[in-house]
Amino acid sequence: MSAGEGSEATAFPGTPTESHWALTAFHGRAGDHNDRAMAGARVLGTELARYMRAGLTRIGQSRPALNAGWETELTAALPELRRLADRYETLLAAGARPVTALNRCAVALATLPVIARHRPDACVVWLDAHPDLHTPETSDSGYLGGMVLAGASGRWDSGLGGELSPGNIVLGGVRDIDEAEQRSLSEGTISVVSAGEDMVDNLRTAVAGRPVYFHLDCDVLEPGLLGTDYRVPGGLTLEGLRAVAGMLAEHETVGVELGEFETIQPTGETDTQAAQRLIEAVSPLLDNTRG
Repeated sequence: MSAGEGSEATAFPGTPTESHWALTAFHGRAGDHNDRAMAGARVLGTELARYMRAGLTRIGQSRPALNAGWETELTAALPELRRLADRYETLLAAGARPVTALNRCAVALATLPVIARHRPDACVVWLDAHPDLHTPETSDSGYLGGMVLAGASGRWDSGLGGELSPGNIVLGGVRDIDEAEQRSLSEGTISVVSAGEDMVDNLRTAVAGRPVYFHLDCDVLEPGLLGTDYRVPGGLTLEGLRAVAGMLAEHETVGVELGEFETIQPTGETDTQAAQRLIEAVSPLLDNTRG
């Protein structure tokens, strides 16, 4: 079985990190516009394993991106997304904490409902330039990745569950918000924290001492720092991301997922170097023993 077709445990030398961390790289189709994030998840998974001195399980066969509507994309992705959901069920039932490199935000349709079932006390801190609160009825583009939080919280049926409570969603760094998404946010159930000098303090208030499951979409960063599909000005620096991670590490860390890291870096550095910079920025969470 190849790494692209199934699970592969890859060991790296050194002293293992806390045994309750469980590392996965998902790089199958998941609503991709292009192939660069599937390749990026492979690189990021490898560098996470090296940093954490941990075994790596790979899920998903990388194939050419479909760049199609949400129904076509979801149908193509569901078999491998269900495998990831099953892995999360097994890990969380065993008391492990998942760390996952994923290609696109749509992969969280599989992870978040499982987190919500096992840890209904935890909040999902979702750092993203976009709120991803569209449903199939409200999305003009039909982009699957723009429907993730709406699906995970039961606003539409993805076939992967919708148990995430909107009150357990904390959005950070969102700044490209469509009208339909703004109407959802106006209900006031979901916490929203803007990027800026007060972001750390405001996120701390929104988290309110709860356990944290952390999601990063790399487009929450200022354009030009890493390879990403979307580029929205007004984002975080890597130093700002590290400050956020450091504050969140004061809380119990239920798990971490890092997505939308594309190959071909705007800085001219190698993809491995860029992945290492990203990992350094979130390292306070990866080094956290609260769990």
